[in-house]
Amino acid sequence: MSDSIAVFIPRQDIRRSRKEALLARLASKNISKCVIMNIIIGTLGLLALVTVVWSAEEKKAVKGPKVTDKVYFDITIGGEPAGRIEIGLFGKTVPKTVKNFMELCQKHLTEKSSDGSLVGYKGSKFHRVISDFMIQGGDFTKGDGTGGRSIYGERFADENFKLKHYGAGWLSMANAGKDTNGSQFFITCKKTTWLDGKHVVFGKVSQEWVEKLSTDSRDRPTQEVVISDSGVLTVETPFPTARADATE
Repeated sequence: MSDSIAVFIPRQDIRRSRKEALLARLASKNISKCVIMNIIIGTLGLLALVTVVWSAEEKKAVKGPKVTDKVYFDITIGGEPAGRIEIGLFGKTVPKTVKNFMELCQKHLTEKSSDGSLVGYKGSKFHRVISDFMIQGGDFTKGDGTGGRSIYGERFADENFKLKHYGAGWLSMANAGKDTNGSQFFITCKKTTWLDGKHVVFGKVSQEWVEKLSTDSRDRPTQEVVISDSGVLTVETPFPTARADATE
């Protein structure tokens, strides 16, 4: 689906000088937005991926943190392909947190660091899904929310809290309290202001990933939601993203 807004300017306008008319024509360029929806219906529910592609004019108008890097997660649910999540990362605002996430995205959970520790998101799963709140993953050592580690060691300090949980689709570090960041992360499904100042926000999905799955009493999916593959995507020029839902 796409929509556009155009401003019509008469060829002759006796009230405008040639210079004014030229400026008006430049300002009348179409602003377009392309919204692509992919809906995958599975046995347990609905996986909706909504991609918003902004024109160059719109990107210039956005005021927000700049995306310096991008990564992707290819997802399977119950062993079946269920789509891709692409995430923009704010390397200028939170460089240490972004570096940790990017390096983990490039390794499999069976790979080991120089000290023999497991380190990598590929093959790990989203172990916690809470409807209308968030989805959580990144525990590649135990898979139940009690493990994981960073590239800097077991844990590293909160880098800063410059960014907030502005709406759906924001990526943030899960922790067990102050300065306990490892590898676990979560993606918000709504604005979660009560988490501001407690969890480090460092990215935003370029699709809103809404997951409605059957879960048990501990909010664990009854079918495994697995990161079958992950990696880094090229960002030629950093660009800002709006402090809003991923669909806006």
